[in-house]
Amino acid sequence: MKVVVVKCDEAGNIDIDDLRTKAEANKNDLGALMVTYPSTHGVFEEGIMEITKIIHENGGQVYMDGANMNAQVGLTNPATIGADVCHLNLHKTFAIPHGGGGPGVGPIGVAKHLTPFLPAHPLVKTGGENGIHAVSGAPFGSSLILLISYGYVKMLGGAGMTDSTKFAILNANYLKAKLQGSFEVLYKGSKGHVAHEMILDCRPFKKSAHIEVTDIAKRLIDYGYHAPTVSFPVAGTVMVEPTESESMKELDRFASAMIEIRNEIKSIESGDSLAEVSVLRNAPHTAEALISSDWTFAYSREKAAFPLPWVKDSKYWVPVSRIDDAHGDRNLICSCPPMEEYESVESV
Repeated sequence: MKVVVVKCDEAGNIDIDDLRTKAEANKNDLGALMVTYPSTHGVFEEGIMEITKIIHENGGQVYMDGANMNAQVGLTNPATIGADVCHLNLHKTFAIPHGGGGPGVGPIGVAKHLTPFLPAHPLVKTGGENGIHAVSGAPFGSSLILLISYGYVKMLGGAGMTDSTKFAILNANYLKAKLQGSFEVLYKGSKGHVAHEMILDCRPFKKSAHIEVTDIAKRLIDYGYHAPTVSFPVAGTVMVEPTESESMKELDRFASAMIEIRNEIKSIESGDSLAEVSVLRNAPHTAEALISSDWTFAYSREKAAFPLPWVKDSKYWVPVSRIDDAHGDRNLICSCPPMEEYESVESV
């Protein structure tokens, strides 16, 4: 199988001229284009219908990643843009919990001409006449989980689902406006807007203050927030997706936390603090550290634990401080006792 990568422009949109050139050059072997809409960069592909047309004209199919359906429902759909296959991430759009890594679940929809090739099942009648063997022991997936999405859709109805889409897009653009001047949004549409998510560029802080995006993520915990997605899809960035469920009050709280963190970075940039001993580098701060008589940091306990007044109202106390970031995830570390400890053990 040959994978061809297509260029993107500065706004994060697919370079249509490059796509056309590569589609025509590979038309004899062209299988499919995979596209995320809106893109993971947080923008709607303005030429999406032309993109799908180019692929179809050159004999290929279009597989649309349905991860971002919460910016589509009620306004557009995969069929409208010309997709042939789409998986629907129920855990992002239809209320299935996404925390803790799952459960990720959702149907895969196909255009009519592909229905003969849907997977079959040895016990239950599913799929088409030319379908491959079963891909799951349960013919319809985790059906009990799907009840949550069914209830969500039934309670909201068509108008409510459409409003959810509008609110997801509105909330993201509201946050973008609140953070303007503090953080640079990496990708925007031609009119300066984002879709339902945005990428905040934190890479300049590494040069100006020796602060990494990980430092920002860890510091957010002191403000009571689990950090948004870090370093995806661009290393050194934060991808913020407020969804439709957050109130304006909560959006304002998150924005004030990010702006205050930016002020903490400015303190390093101005020389008032050093990155190595800053509140950012030592975050997050545990209750044990705060009540210890051995407080050796250059900043106050209050600044560490209660950087903004509203944090006191419902303080989340992190159980552990930072250890080694992702080092332990990426390196084999033996937790066995050293050999010296075995010297005093008597033979059995």
